[in-house]
Amino acid sequence: MAKPIKKITILGATGYIGRNALDVITRYPRKFSVFGLSANKNISLFKQQIIQYSPKVVAVADEKNADEIARLFPKLKVYKGEKGLVKMASLTDAHMVVSAIVGAAGLMPTLAAINAGRHIALANKETLVIAGDLVMRRAKKNNINILPIDSEHNALFQLLQLKQKRHIRKLIITASGGPFFGKSPSQLKKVTVKNALAHPTWSMGNKITIDSSTMMNKGFEVIEAHHLFDISYDNIEVVVHPESTVHSMIESANGDVFAQLGPADMRFPILSALSYPEIIDNTLPRIKISQISQLTFYEPDYTTFPLLTMAYDAGRRGHCFPAVLNAANEIAVNAFLEERLSYLGITQTVKSVMDKFKNHKKVRVTLDAILTADTWARQTAEKLITTKKK
Repeated sequence: MAKPIKKITILGATGYIGRNALDVITRYPRKFSVFGLSANKNISLFKQQIIQYSPKVVAVADEKNADEIARLFPKLKVYKGEKGLVKMASLTDAHMVVSAIVGAAGLMPTLAAINAGRHIALANKETLVIAGDLVMRRAKKNNINILPIDSEHNALFQLLQLKQKRHIRKLIITASGGPFFGKSPSQLKKVTVKNALAHPTWSMGNKITIDSSTMMNKGFEVIEAHHLFDISYDNIEVVVHPESTVHSMIESANGDVFAQLGPADMRFPILSALSYPEIIDNTLPRIKISQISQLTFYEPDYTTFPLLTMAYDAGRRGHCFPAVLNAANEIAVNAFLEERLSYLGITQTVKSVMDKFKNHKKVRVTLDAILTADTWARQTAEKLITTKKK
């Protein structure tokens, strides 16, 4: 008997992951169908997606844009604003929700989907950075699979299917090194937005590309891996691998290292997550082992890229520190993209906010406490940036 077609809701349909997820769904019409789509400001593309993929429902975070979509598609159910996004994410008609909204904005709709019993294909790493313990507890309580779409975490997920967890000594996450691999701190003083967005391997959205250049993205991935796989930070290692052919590795107790190799193509991990536990014989272009001329690996430069160290520190501290780290970074990266802050100012801003938060009295970690810390960090970071500019 044929398996039912999986109905998929995509949060962040117009972004890099969302577009690739739609490509995957289109390639396998007997496996997947689109149920819901969400967008924020890229309404011109969203209109095209609605026409092409015929979703049953949509959500638009920007309420003005939501009104426009409702006017253009009067028969379509349109949810408006952040509350509408949360409502759509919790609809039980969908079998799976792809969480691909950038930043902290992805937390509440992802939690809503988990609470509604929907399986999650997770690209929004901030959800676990900000509230990893809480999210994983709710997923376990509701018997929900959180299937990583990040190429590194999806690689680890696949590798861990091969080995019992008690035999794993270390998780090894690879990093491309970004556009500034091999540079010294002094060489980064005059980095422009254009320089930082010139990623050598991946084509991604602006926010994640800047995070990749500062290595903060890899720091977030360390925190995400800790929560996804319940592994100590001491047993998660980052290595720089410029070729981006090996996506992650695991080291077993006896010293063997198992690696997952694949093209730098997000459709592979997306298909893996959407189809789980089935393995689909896909038709995407594959790597040819005979054409791989070299695989190189390096220790990260923690002096040039201190945000990676800060991420490890925030993860080990736990409490609301990861939420503060993420919020300060979001504000700093946005200021850099708007050319209100220098490239090195991103690190300086995040460090200053983290240092200030260390003086805060610890409270019980609840969702309210996390959201309060997030708001405080954003306000503090913005104030630091504004004051520095004057």
